[in-house]
Parts: sequence; C-alpha cells; structure tokens
Amino acid sequence: MTATRARTSVRLAEVVGALSLGIDLGFGQPMEHVLRQCLIALRLAESVGLDEDERAVVYYTALLVGVGCHTDAHEQAKWFGDDIAFKSAKYDYEFPSVRGMAAGLRKLGSGKPPLHRFRVGLEFAVAGHREVDGMIAQHAAMARALAEQLILPDAVVRALDASYEMWDGRGWPKGVQGGAIPLAARISQLAEFLEVAYRVGGAEAVREVARKRRGRQFDPGLCDLVIADADGLLAGLDAEPTWDAVVDAEPALQVVLSGAEIDGALGAIATFVDLKTPFMLGHAQAVSELAARAAAERGHLELAPSLRRAGLVHGLGRLGVSNSIWDKPGPLGPGEWERVRLHPYLTLRMLRQSEGLAPLGELAVQLRERLDGSGYPAGSAGAAISPAGRILGAADAYQAMREPRPYRAALTPDAAAAELRRDVTAGRLDADAVEAVLAAAGHRIRRRRAGPAGLTPREIDVLRLVAYGYSNKEIARRLVISPKTVGNHVEHIYAKIDASTRAGASLFAIQHGLLPEEAFAAAAPL
Repeated sequence: MTATRARTSVRLAEVVGALSLGIDLGFGQPMEHVLRQCLIALRLAESVGLDEDERAVVYYTALLVGVGCHTDAHEQAKWFGDDIAFKSAKYDYEFPSVRGMAAGLRKLGSGKPPLHRFRVGLEFAVAGHREVDGMIAQHAAMARALAEQLILPDAVVRALDASYEMWDGRGWPKGVQGGAIPLAARISQLAEFLEVAYRVGGAEAVREVARKRRGRQFDPGLCDLVIADADGLLAGLDAEPTWDAVVDAEPALQVVLSGAEIDGALGAIATFVDLKTPFMLGHAQAVSELAARAAAERGHLELAPSLRRAGLVHGLGRLGVSNSIWDKPGPLGPGEWERVRLHPYLTLRMLRQSEGLAPLGELAVQLRERLDGSGYPAGSAGAAISPAGRILGAADAYQAMREPRPYRAALTPDAAAAELRRDVTAGRLDADAVEAVLAAAGHRIRRRRAGPAGLTPREIDVLRLVAYGYSNKEIARRLVISPKTVGNHVEHIYAKIDASTRAGASLFAIQHGLLPEEAFAAAAPL
C-alpha cells in the first residue's frame, strides 16, 4: 500500500475548523453548528462595518468560543451524568434564569439509581455548587489559553476571555457589561444562539431570541440589526457547502502553517482534547512520538511525519462520546460500546473535508482496527490495514496500557509488552509493528526534571493525582499522608502554577512535561 505522506502546508482555518466539528458533538449539536455560527458572525461584523482585520478577530473568536467547554467534562459527568446531554441544554433556556437552574438541578446524578442521585444532590448542596459555579469562567480561560498556543492575535485572546460576559453584567468571569465587552465576543456569542434558533425554528425564532434577550444577554444594537433584517442576515445559509464557505471566508491574511507549525498547532489541539478526561492526559502526544519513533526503528522514515501527526489527531472523535462512558469505572453496556466504537469514525469525519488533514484522518481511523477483523469502526482486516495503521494501532494500544483507566491501574512496561505480544499470537496485531513499538518504548525513562514553577517532588506527586481526578481523601490514601496535608499541598500548587481547577492544573502538568509520567530517552525530532 502506498505510504501516506505528510503535506507540507495546511491552513490554520482548516485546523480550527476541524476542531470545531468536535466542539459541535460535545454540545450535542450537529456537525457544522460552529461553522454556521461563524458565517453568521461574519455577516453581523459586515453589517456593523468592521474592517478586514476586525473581521478576522470575529472569525477565530466564533470558531473557538466553545472550545473550553469540554475541558471539565469529567466534572460535568460526575455531577450531571451525561456531560453532552447536560451541555446540549445550553440553548433551551435564557441564562441566568430560574428555569435553567431548575433544569440543571434535575440532571444531578442523571442515569444513576435514586439513592446515588440523592447522595450526589447532598454533595452538590454542600460543596459541588461552588465547583460548578467556576466552570464557565474556566471555559473562557481555557479557550484563551488555546488561542495563545495557536499564536492568534491578542484581540482574539481578549475576545475569548470575555466570551461568556453578558450585556447586563451578569456574565462570567468578571461581570463586564455593555460596551466594555469586546465587540468580537458580543457578535460571536449572539451568532452562536442565532444559529441554533434558525436551525430549529427558522427566521422568526431568530427574531424571537433577539427580542427576548436584547439588553440582557446580548448587545441591543446587534439585536436590533437581527430583528430588522433576520431574513437578509440568514439568506443562503443552507445553500452552499458550509466547510468551503467558512474556509474561503477567512478575512485578512490567510494563515498558512508548514512543518513544525503544523505539528505545533495539532499538538496544542491534541492536548486540549486529552483534557476531556483525566485518564487520557498527554495520551495523544505520547502516541504521536511513540509511533513516529517506531517507524524510524523499522527504517520507515517516510512514514514518521504522518504517523506523528495522525497520533496527535487520532483522539478528536472522543469529543463526541460522553464522559459518563469514558470515565465509567465498571463494564460498558452494549449501547455504550457502540458509542466507543464510533469515535475513530468521528475523527475521520472531522478531518475529511480538509485537503490537508484528510490523509491524517484516513490513517487515524485505522488505529483500533485489528488484523483478524475484530477491531472497529469498520472491522477491517489483513491488508486493508496499512503498514502505518498497524504501527499507530500498536503504539496506541501500548500507551493505553501504560496509563490508568477508571476500571484498572496502569500496566507495567513488561506487562504491557506481554499483552501486546499475546495480541500478535492471537492474530490481532502485526508482529513487526509491535516489535518496532516495543523497541521505541524501551528507550522510555521516568522524567527527573527540576520542578517547574518551584514545585517540590511531593507537590508534583500531588499535582499528577489531582490531574487524574482523585479527591483529596484518595490522594491521601495513595501517598500515605493526611487529607489536611493534601489540601495544603493543593493550595500551594494552585498558587504556584496560577490555576484554580483540575483542568487548569492538568494543562500545566502536560505543558511542563509532568504527564504522562514517562518520556522518551531520545527526544530529538526525527
């Protein structure tokens, strides 16, 4: 089979556009919801006379406005059951509102037996409500962080930081009101809700949203524009291929990535996707490097760049599967397994519309296929799985075994290697691919770096366990210290790293090489 070769350039708009399709799924919306809200936002920007540079700020703000909302999906699922179902209700009620709060409270412990739901309700009343109160502010902070990693203009960063503020000052995180909210944030937030209203109820529903929330959630001047000409604003929205329309509509200078810039952008996005569950922190980066080095180990240097990038994007489809499944400590039911089996296919669908990213999707979709046809999503077998796909599958399997899961502890290197070789014997994995991965993994050593931000070795131990979602009591049992001591450590850690939530701590740990806990001995790029 012909090797998949990495393209030399790709538009940043394509990378962010592909991510937006995963954001759609994470909100329980159809793919292209965010792309369509971007088009609406651009039309609003033109209506108020923004110049090309200002429209570029609106463009990237609209594409990234919801990206932070999956970073605490673990906590959302802990309190409300299905995090995707919980977030999908965002568009059903005006917020803040009594009806919206009541709907959220009804979801506490959703999907669990009555006694469990009662216990969750008590825990929420005592302490959980404070955790949830900080979630929206954290969503804005995480979106801002991704924009910074993608080296987007400061104006985009500022707009994303204010993307949950409300015209009447009752928003998050700072209660900024009126014209003090960046215009790009005001436009993007309104466009988000207009897209849903139009898709569900047409132009009249759009006018109704603008009328009801005018001067409260949304800028009254923008709402007046919508009320006056909703039909013109939305004309032709359903008539053209949305992906092409959005990519072609990027204002100002089109941002083209090449070489290390592509790897950097995909790596930043991979890290954010892995934040969805504490059991996957740093997984994509680790699979990416392991697969690329395994290719080099077998002399397939031409496969290494594509494997590195496919490793980074292979988990995008996980955004479309609830954390009530990913973080479940017990066995999955048949319906839950069907959702899991879909996630490589979702990755493929998210990447397929981009000429530059589609080949990575074709490779990434193979990582859970098996030679005997027992894998998923397509049940491909034998020669239908490419040499690169076999390496990627073995790398993903090894790395997954080396990480903890909600239903088991991490396997030791020897145990993981033995398990891979059993899969070879059973005809599921390719022998050459497995040996290449194990040879590459044999160079892995535990990181022994000076603690970033002045963290002590014990604080690093605590930080890792916090990132994995353990409570203070659980950390205390694992480290044989008191819960009070753990609490003191957590307080000091958050102060040192300037974080206030598990997601923020997790991002710091990944960015500073503390997760996953092992690194490659040979770290030079191929």
